[in-house]
Amino acid sequence: MMKLAVLAAITGFSAAFAPAQVGRASTSVAETKADLEALAKKLNPVVGFYDPLNLAEAEFWGTSNEATIGFLRHAEIKHGRVAMFAFVGYIVHANGIKFPWAMQMDGTPFPDANGNPPALWDAVSDDAKWQIFSLIGFLEFWSELSTPNHKHYMAGGKPGDFPDFTSGPDGLPHPVPFNLYDPFKLSKNMSEEKKERRLRAEINNGRAAMLGIFGFLSEQCAEGSVPLLKGVVPHYDGEPMAPFVTNYLGMPFELN
Repeated sequence: MMKLAVLAAITGFSAAFAPAQVGRASTSVAETKADLEALAKKLNPVVGFYDPLNLAEAEFWGTSNEATIGFLRHAEIKHGRVAMFAFVGYIVHANGIKFPWAMQMDGTPFPDANGNPPALWDAVSDDAKWQIFSLIGFLEFWSELSTPNHKHYMAGGKPGDFPDFTSGPDGLPHPVPFNLYDPFKLSKNMSEEKKERRLRAEINNGRAAMLGIFGFLSEQCAEGSVPLLKGVVPHYDGEPMAPFVTNYLGMPFELN
């Protein structure tokens, strides 16, 4: 998942990473188990609310139940978004689609692994991977910020909401012209009902994408594990969960 999620970042900028509004007022959101049950019916009336581990009543790290639900909701939305990028990125690279220009300053082109996305990621240089990880690290740092205009998702903020890129004393040292969500402000006048409906669609699509990307990886690494994909995806004998081909942490212990 790590490998394909990062691989997907190569295909384009994450414009739909999180729903947010420019100049929005901070509102307090504290969801309960009853709210999750109501949402589950809207997401999938057939399955409904399904919580075999009873996580909806948990209190992680000594926090409140509402804070824990905020964490779980945010985690699912974010993982779903990453999975959607990974799923699309997998299909793009499996079909040999890539940018025509050089990938690196020294003229190195984008790699081609004969339609095998995990092997393609292995062919990307470590320097390029570190650049991608640095961007991901910054986005993770920025997404955890809690400001007067953006409450943390465990402190009454909206799960899945990504802070706008603000500049000044309390923000970035330089202006950023576009936000991750709706960079051109096309949804400025969108009704709250439509936003809620689109978020539900995003959650369902994210759940499907998580199953889909793991289906691809499972069949590639354990042929026959996903009968519908047998013969559709190529075999991969690498380590799909390892970001680097070289095991840097294991080298001192002669683990490769």
